[in-house]
Amino acid sequence: MRIRPFDDEPTPAQLAEIEREWPLIEAELALLDAEILCIVAPAGPTQLDYHRLRRAEAHVLHELRKFCAADRPEAGAA
Repeated sequence: MRIRPFDDEPTPAQLAEIEREWPLIEAELALLDAEILCIVAPAGPTQLDYHRLRRAEAHVLHELRKFCAADRPEAGAA
């Protein structure tokens, strides 16, 4: 088996898919940030930290619903 070096550029289709997924990726990164802040808070997480975490979780779910709905064909389409 020959392994070739990774010098290929992404195709336009791959870049378009990344662009389509980016809102979900960004929401997941915000959730990760909120989780890290809760873990490393010196005096423990504050109410603001918990609020930020719940908001980030809701944002991920919102973006995930939008992402999944975009993959689903229209109900009326034949």
